[in-house]
Amino acid sequence: MRELSDLEAAHPEFADSQSPTEAIGAASFTTFDPVVHAVPMTSLDNAMDEDELRAWGERVLKGLDGQVPRYVCELKIDGLAISIRYEKGRLTQAATRGDGKVGEDVTANVATISSLPQQLPKGAPEVLEVRGEVYMSIAAFHKLQAERVEENRLRAEKGRAQLAVPVNPRNAGAGSLRQKDSSITAQRDLSLWAYQLGEVVGGSEFSSHHDTLQFLQTLGFPVNPQITTVDSLEEVIAFCRHWQEHRHDLGYEIDGAVVKVDDLSQREQLGFTSRAPRWAIAFKFPPEEKHTVLRDIQISVGRTGRVTPFAVLEPVFVGGSTVSMATLHNRDQVIAKDVRPGDTVVVRKAGDIIPEVVGPVLSKRPKNSAPWEFPSTCPCNMKSTLVKIDDQADTRCVESSCPFQRDQRIIYFASRGGMDIEGLGERTVFALSDAGLIEDVGDLYALTVEHLLTLDGFAQRGAQNLIDALTESKTRPLPKLLTALGIKHLGPAAADSLSSHFGTVDAIAAASSEELSAIDGVGMVIAESISTWFNADTNKKVIEKLRAAGVDFGRVEKSSEPQTLVGKAVVVTGSLENYSREGAEEAIKKRGGKSPGSVSAKTFAVVIGESPGASKLSKAEQLNIPMLDEAGFEILLRTGELPN
Repeated sequence: MRELSDLEAAHPEFADSQSPTEAIGAASFTTFDPVVHAVPMTSLDNAMDEDELRAWGERVLKGLDGQVPRYVCELKIDGLAISIRYEKGRLTQAATRGDGKVGEDVTANVATISSLPQQLPKGAPEVLEVRGEVYMSIAAFHKLQAERVEENRLRAEKGRAQLAVPVNPRNAGAGSLRQKDSSITAQRDLSLWAYQLGEVVGGSEFSSHHDTLQFLQTLGFPVNPQITTVDSLEEVIAFCRHWQEHRHDLGYEIDGAVVKVDDLSQREQLGFTSRAPRWAIAFKFPPEEKHTVLRDIQISVGRTGRVTPFAVLEPVFVGGSTVSMATLHNRDQVIAKDVRPGDTVVVRKAGDIIPEVVGPVLSKRPKNSAPWEFPSTCPCNMKSTLVKIDDQADTRCVESSCPFQRDQRIIYFASRGGMDIEGLGERTVFALSDAGLIEDVGDLYALTVEHLLTLDGFAQRGAQNLIDALTESKTRPLPKLLTALGIKHLGPAAADSLSSHFGTVDAIAAASSEELSAIDGVGMVIAESISTWFNADTNKKVIEKLRAAGVDFGRVEKSSEPQTLVGKAVVVTGSLENYSREGAEEAIKKRGGKSPGSVSAKTFAVVIGESPGASKLSKAEQLNIPMLDEAGFEILLRTGELPN
């Protein structure tokens, strides 16, 4: 965008009224200011299988008093929903869906999409809102990945911290659309499919959805060529089956199909539920499954001593990426699935995200196959005995000085959820540990540039950057420090409550179990775990090392957000479109609420995203806890009230 602007300034004879630089609002930087949608951007109900799709079809038929509708079948693009507004033919504003009523202004970024018309032809409505899906094509995604890998290679040569390499087109597209500098967005080669009208002033009347799509095409908007109009639900199901099988033949990612009643008068007759139209539904594809060979089953040891078996797989491309490892969770899961080294196994991504082994293909099992036996000793050099308590699923290494646990505690301390120390990842922690430079988290702050330069891969600049990051982390808020210490059972929500009440590490360490358990959200199990941790001699030494290094033991931040959720516990389950899991929980806490990891009678509401946890859903239904989609969550954050 900047290059184009400079070129037009140098050569005014080449200026074009349809240039992206001429779009109203096409400034260099995106504001993300709130935008109220003239017509709400509603979400859709989901059908997770063909039975649910048929049930929706029956409800539609009943709602239309037996009239058989025509259906429009569309691909469900795995992107970001957007509303684009034109006034007098010119692009004036683009906004994300947000909570369906209020989105964020991303005009400057959307204006960089080359397939999007900046100026509409004569005869266009005075006001036209177009709804569409912004996405990153697979080719553009691979290009961005390659560029980031090369950039990281150059950064490594200069000793600079590595940048995250995008893992899938959806996240890469969403991140590109949320750049403050639109010139960066312009380099990402985003695309758009238009699929619906919003507000229209001064335009023609339409009788069908299909007519509106043809109208959008005449105005120059890209409309997906795979959209199909059919006359029966069986044809709808055939459409879904076809694209479920051929989804990877496309140059972009889809995660399902969207089915809509075509006739607009029939849509009016069907109306809306409290959250979604009755005349449309999203059919979600089941996770893609592939066969591969399970080479080996190994175990990893976590910071609390929990031992987790995992499958080492013959690399297989599934769900959009190559998978070579997958967790097997615990001993009982390995026994229940009866997977063995040498087996051909079925692999998929749970929720299209997390690799999992579904089970063995018994017809391909080798004749000499034998059940895998869980190791009896820890793989560390201490060879301590692994223990499984009868009523628990987990097996644990109970030797607290186990080097595997030690390294994982340090990795956890430095992680984003802990002290967020940039540049201190697994590889660096392992190198520091192997070199004998660190025994616990307190040793991190005694490191020097000279220490780091003795390790392979560290140059002067990279070493200095890590020391600077360690220094910066000393002023993290108290809840982050408490969480980073890795005290068993103590999560971010309880750490927030303890910080607000006691104010310092020393006050928490001095408190009795009874005093700690009296804090809302703590309870006796967490309280006793905290007391045990602070009373251990090894941990007392860690605390004194941190104190001597100048780590702030009493920084409690006050949120500037309106305190709409004080006293309310809101549970989040599944993947949200506009929030990471950490981001959603942080938004709740900043407004005075709590975000526990499980549903209870004290839960105010449960926010349901894509692929939610079955146990949380079941518990919420059992206790009659209100369940919200992402749009309802946004309303809850703003008002503290459940949406009508």
